[in-house]
Amino acid sequence: MNKELTYHFTGIKGSGMSALALILHNMGLNVQGSDQETYFFTQRGLEKAGIALMPFDADNIKEGMFVICGNAFGDDHPEIVRAKELGLEVMRYHFFLGELIKDYTSVAITGSHGKTSTTGLMAHVMKGLTPTNYLIGDGTGHGQEDAEYFVLEADEYRKHFHAYHPDYAIFTNIDFDHPDYYENIEQVFESNTVFAHQVQKKIIAFGGDSYLRQFADQDGLDVWYYGLEGEDNQIVASNIELGTDGSHFDVHVMGDYYGHFDIPTFGKHNVLNALAVIGFCYLEKFPAERVAEEIRSFGGVKRRFSEKIIGDMTLIDDYAHHPSEIRATIDAARQKYPDKKIISVFQPHTFSRTIALMDDFAAALDLSDDVYLCEIFASAREKDNKQVSVQDLANKVTKPVKVLPLENVSPLLDYSDAVMVFMGAGDIMKFAYAYEELLADSQASTH
Repeated sequence: MNKELTYHFTGIKGSGMSALALILHNMGLNVQGSDQETYFFTQRGLEKAGIALMPFDADNIKEGMFVICGNAFGDDHPEIVRAKELGLEVMRYHFFLGELIKDYTSVAITGSHGKTSTTGLMAHVMKGLTPTNYLIGDGTGHGQEDAEYFVLEADEYRKHFHAYHPDYAIFTNIDFDHPDYYENIEQVFESNTVFAHQVQKKIIAFGGDSYLRQFADQDGLDVWYYGLEGEDNQIVASNIELGTDGSHFDVHVMGDYYGHFDIPTFGKHNVLNALAVIGFCYLEKFPAERVAEEIRSFGGVKRRFSEKIIGDMTLIDDYAHHPSEIRATIDAARQKYPDKKIISVFQPHTFSRTIALMDDFAAALDLSDDVYLCEIFASAREKDNKQVSVQDLANKVTKPVKVLPLENVSPLLDYSDAVMVFMGAGDIMKFAYAYEELLADSQASTH
């Protein structure tokens, strides 16, 4: 890395971009960036680090810069055009990251679901064990000049993870998602297979996934599977106890006892995520006792089962935007709050995903007691062609369901001593904030 250059991030508020900017800043490099002026949750970390943020403008680009461009912006973006006019080096986010990780022992975490939570846990554990750089999809990034390891989240969208050739990779699952790019699950599997062949040392894959099991039949892939007993896995969790204080289990690797682990998170999916991390630590010869100690203190990642208590109500904020993720989030809420009513407030993300997975969304939401739906969040990458509305989804949900306008979230005040789960990848936080304000006001007026 060249300390004489200024690294300018076009689209710095993107979750991966903001994390990468923080890594380079921590490594002592000159970093700045530009984006839309609308507030986005990732910018707080950038501001705290003292990284200069500015509105998009071609005049931001000057001699002596290296420009890193977010994947949401085309080559016709004014800043990219200016950079090329000046003869500056311009590199897409994922290609830059692919080059950066070559200097470390790297582990990439991918999967249709669970990759951010697993990357967050891996980063937490590894930084406690040894100097480690990490990039998490919730906008969290950390760099240090003496790091030996690099932990990164690897996204399958538009095959961006094909830019990476990591030492290790964890595959949490393969499921159909991003229907605006992939036509079917076979294409998702093919894309994952290409990435798997780029892994240098070992693949750690979830043994309960039928697509990932096919890796075992492919020449050139060195795979260890993680999962539960009796499923032909190399990394096995047994004696699992799911309690209201978290999850507890023993781990055997290749038939030998490795250690006992306690994790303060909920749902069987989080046991499996931890198992993948533990498998990597075993391969890199870290003592089980130290790994267990780090896992025990994990506090979670941003917008993944983030909890807040207001009066007698428990509010949970979660990024879940796919049916499998909704199921996992509700399952975790049931584990932690077995005697409370679970209310889901869900905002579908993108029209294409809502159409493609409509029946699965309805079935997943039906696992809650009551359901509130917000208008579909339209991604910048697609237009509303009026093929689907949130009411279409509401019509398929069998539990009590209502469409909730942002201007009036007062129906949510009808609940007491319950769990309100806000889920979505768009701006569902606006609904949560509106509810929090109403809830605080209503409770203040009763005292």
